[in-house]
Amino acid sequence: MTLRFYDSATREVRDFVPLVPGQATVYYCGATVQGSPHVGHVRSAIVFDQLTRWLSYRGYETTVVRNVTDIDDKILAKSEASFEPDFVPEGTYRPREPWFALAYRYEQEFETAYETLGVQRPTYEPRATGHMTEMHELIARLVERGHAYPAQDGSGDVYFDVRSWPEYGALTRQSIDDMQAATDADPRGKRDPRDFALWKGHKAGEPETASWPSPWGRGRPGWHLECSAMATKYLGPRFDIHGGGLDLRFPHHENELAQSTAAGDGFANFWMHNGMVTFEGEKMSKSIGNVVSPAEMLALASPRVVRYYLGQAHYRSVLDYRPTSLQEAAAAVERIDGFIEKARAKAGAGGTRAADDGASPARDVTAASVPPAFAAAMDDDLNIPQALAVLHETVRRGNSALAEGDVETVGQALGEVLAMTFVLGLDAAGLVGQTSDDVAHHALGRLVAAQLEARAEARAAKDWAAADAIRESLSAAGILVEDSSDGATWSLAQPQTSTTGTGA
Repeated sequence: MTLRFYDSATREVRDFVPLVPGQATVYYCGATVQGSPHVGHVRSAIVFDQLTRWLSYRGYETTVVRNVTDIDDKILAKSEASFEPDFVPEGTYRPREPWFALAYRYEQEFETAYETLGVQRPTYEPRATGHMTEMHELIARLVERGHAYPAQDGSGDVYFDVRSWPEYGALTRQSIDDMQAATDADPRGKRDPRDFALWKGHKAGEPETASWPSPWGRGRPGWHLECSAMATKYLGPRFDIHGGGLDLRFPHHENELAQSTAAGDGFANFWMHNGMVTFEGEKMSKSIGNVVSPAEMLALASPRVVRYYLGQAHYRSVLDYRPTSLQEAAAAVERIDGFIEKARAKAGAGGTRAADDGASPARDVTAASVPPAFAAAMDDDLNIPQALAVLHETVRRGNSALAEGDVETVGQALGEVLAMTFVLGLDAAGLVGQTSDDVAHHALGRLVAAQLEARAEARAAKDWAAADAIRESLSAAGILVEDSSDGATWSLAQPQTSTTGTGA
C-alpha cells in the first residue's frame, strides 16, 4: 500500500510522494523554552517520532529538524519576573535569572522529557538565536518583493504586509477581514492591524543581550520568522512535511506559510497537525488546575507506559486523560511484556535471532518484519490504534501457541511483536524509555538464560553435580528454577518477611 497522510492544507488524505525519491524531509515545531514541558508538547513529539520511525522503517533516508525557540516575549517576561525585591532579608536580594539562562534551563527539561520517553534525537535541532543571518536575509527578500515594510514610527519593527499576499489565510481557510489583529508588536507602526512582526526593534528596558544588529536597527526576530528561516536552512526551500500541534495552525503556521511562499520558497509539501490532550473531556488549563505534566505522569508509571498512553490514539484525534488512563496503558504494556518473556523462554533456538539473544530489532530489524496488517495501518495516515490492535492480536496468537506448545508459531509471533514494538518506540529491550529496573530485569534475564543453557548442557552430559550446583547457585540468588517436559523456566522467589529480632 502507498503511504498516505492527511494534509491539513488541502484537507484530504494524499499519497506521500517525496520530493527526492528514497528520501524524506520533516520539520516539526519544538519547544518555546519559556516554561516546563506539558503533555501537549510531549504528545506532539511522540507523534512525529512515530512518523519518522515509520518513514525510516519503510526505507526512506529521513532528515528530521526540530527547532528550539530560545528567544521571545514570554522568555523575556519570565526572566523579568524572576527578580523579587520584596520579602527578602534586608541587604540581600534575589538576582534576576538572565533570559538565556532561563531558556537553557527549560530547554534541558524538554530534552530530558524527550529522552526519557524514547523520542529519538532529530538530525538537527537548531536554536533561533543561532540563525540571525538567515532571518535577516529572509526579511530582506520580503521587503524587496513588496511583502514587508519597516515601521514608520522609528521603532525598528519590520512587518509582513498580509494584504500584499492574496493567499494569506490559505492554510486555515480564513478571510483576512475575519481575522483578529496580530498582537505580537506595537500596532502604531502597522499598515493593517493583522500585519505580523518579522523583526522587533529593541525597546528601552529590555536586556541589551536580547538584541542583535540588523539593517533595521538592533532588535530580535518575530516568532514566525524563526521557523521559516531554520526550516529552509536545513531542508531547503521546499521539503516534504511540516508538523506540529493543532494549536499552531493559526497564527504560527499560517504566517510561516505566507512569509516563506511570498519570499519565493515552495516550503512544505504536507502539513500534519496532531490533536490536543484534554482532562476528562475538558481543555487543560492552569487557571482550572487540571494540567498534568509529564513529570506527574512519570511519577505514576514507567516511561514506556506513559509513551504507550500518549501515543495510542490517532494523531489527529483528541487524547483524553482520565485517572485510570495510565493503569489501562500499564495493563496493555504488561500483556506485551508478559508474552515476550514467556516466548523467549519457550522459543529458544527456534525463535528469531532477536528472540535468541534478547537483542532489540533496532540491531537486526530484518529478523522479523511487521505483519502486513500492521504495515497497512501505519501506511494509512499513521493509524496507530489499528496498528496496536494488530500488535495485541499477535500477542494473543502467540499466547495461544504457547498454550499449545507450538514453538514455531511462538517464535514467529515473538519476532513480529519485537518488530512492531521497535517501530512504535515501545521495544522491551531497554534501548529507549526504560527505568533502571526495566534495564536490570532485562540484564538479569540474559544472565539467567546463559546459566540455564549451561545447566542443560551439564544435564545432557549427565554431569548431575554441575547441573545441581548451577541450580543451587541460582536459588541462593533468589531465582527459582522449574523443570518440565518443555525445558526449564525461571522466576524470582517472593521475599520472605523476617520475624526475628523485631518482636513482631
